Amino acid sequence: MRYIRYAFYAALAIILITVSVANLGMVTLNTLPEGVAGIPGMGWLAHSIELPLFAVVLGSLVLGVVLGEILEWFHEHKHRAEAAQKGAQVRKLERELKKTQAERDKDKDEVLALLDQAS
Repeated sequence: MRYIRYAFYAALAIILITVSVANLGMVTLNTLPEGVAGIPGMGWLAHSIELPLFAVVLGSLVLGVVLGEILEWFHEHKHRAEAAQKGAQVRKLERELKKTQAERDKDKDEVLALLDQAS
């Protein structure tokens, strides 16, 4: 299974490198369209930068994956909280069980008490 994963990563790397080399042309990335940047008071938001096309595409993919993971982490918060609550409840019940077993076994022979606890 590990080798399949490595083969997948290698194929993905080859594809990304090929796409990157094929798209070395420079593109201008603007934060606002020219019409909106001309509105008074909006000029401070207007920035532009020239980047290779592959950097824009790969950066967008990475940003999308990171944002998706963050949103999924927030979405799963309720499940993690519920699991933590159930874990605390299990630990509390285990403590109560040990206490109850200790009270039950206080008058028994030590060997018999140990045998009951082992089963």
